[in-house]
Amino acid sequence: MSAGLVADAVETLETCNIIAEADVVRVRLMLRRMCDAIGMGAVDSTKLITACSELARNVLRYGGGGGGVARANWVKNHVQDGVWVCFEDQGPGIANLELALTDGFSTGNSMGIGLPGARRLCDEFDIQSFPGQGTTVTITKWAR
Repeated sequence: MSAGLVADAVETLETCNIIAEADVVRVRLMLRRMCDAIGMGAVDSTKLITACSELARNVLRYGGGGGGVARANWVKNHVQDGVWVCFEDQGPGIANLELALTDGFSTGNSMGIGLPGARRLCDEFDIQSFPGQGTTVTITKWAR
């Protein structure tokens, strides 16, 4: 489900454990710093941070309660800079990825727009999930 290749070079790496709601704020601040460092515009940085807020909350809500991690890199390809983010948890996994990426589907009594919405807000999106082993979501947003 990947939209493309990430990048040629990694400029920086930051990590944030996600074990409490306050960690979602830390993820947002981490990404704001990266977006500012590469000169990403307000619209694109808002899209990235919104998508990552949803993914970080999913780690908390559905990741099995044991927490997870967000790792972010400032990356560049031959044309532009961007931010790559990876969210991982060791939760129960997602039984049906296709269904989980459908607007309106929810296992948690929500509106069911978070995961598919996060996918739409990013330039590249990849999700891997295995029942009993957890979920990894990797996204990239390129600066325009």
